[in-house]
Amino acid sequence: MSIEQISLPKGVGPQASKLWDAIAQAGSTADLNRAAGKAEGFVLGLESAKAIKSQIAEALYVAFDDAASQRLGELTD
Repeated sequence: MSIEQISLPKGVGPQASKLWDAIAQAGSTADLNRAAGKAEGFVLGLESAKAIKSQIAEALYVAFDDAASQRLGELTD
């Protein structure tokens, strides 16, 4: 799943895309862990502030986790 497939509120999409890009372009596992942590915190903040519904938050968590898993596989190859 990608960020583009999730219906996000205006203003949230561009920031989510930046976080996605940081994960996808991480140059090391340390960079990847940092980017993934920021993405998780971003979603947690949105969810806590009730800026997004729980279903959207879950979709974002899954999308960021999938992206991080894929990038980790690329970095360890």
